[in-house]
Amino acid sequence: MTGSLDFENLVDLHYGGLYRFALSLTRDENAAADLTQQTFYIWAAKGHQLQDRTKAKSWLYTTLHREFLAGQRRQSRFPHHELTEVSSELPSIDPALIDHLDGKGLLSCLSEVDAIFRAPVALFYLEDHSYKDIAAILNVPLGTVKSRIARGIAQLQHLVTKTSLVPRKPKSQ
Repeated sequence: MTGSLDFENLVDLHYGGLYRFALSLTRDENAAADLTQQTFYIWAAKGHQLQDRTKAKSWLYTTLHREFLAGQRRQSRFPHHELTEVSSELPSIDPALIDHLDGKGLLSCLSEVDAIFRAPVALFYLEDHSYKDIAAILNVPLGTVKSRIARGIAQLQHLVTKTSLVPRKPKSQ
């Protein structure tokens, strides 16, 4: 490889091997193509930082592998389920409740949840932190995080239900 390796030559040289590597990891052609494309995108953004251009190949493979692992972590944190597969696990919600619920109302209800439960609920649902991250942030055990989120959600559901049963005053004109 030459020191002045341009992007097009880099793609020509390594696309096939990177794609095969990605395919061996993902076992899905579309995911492998996306992962390979993401790797070259990262090269386009950060490849100039590599001082020894003879190490471009190993940089690309390492980057692809790291992106694959990051995707796996995201998938485990936020798994995708078809709605029909998990419909039995969804809570039943009164349609009248949905008509009265809005973001501000929900945040208002969240502010009434006990502080010990509010922080983990907010970190998990509003800030997308994992249980492990929340445990580190709050300096509590993982099991405590899980139970506080469950109890916080139970309080929140109670508050939302209670709030929406109160008749709303009509707005003055």
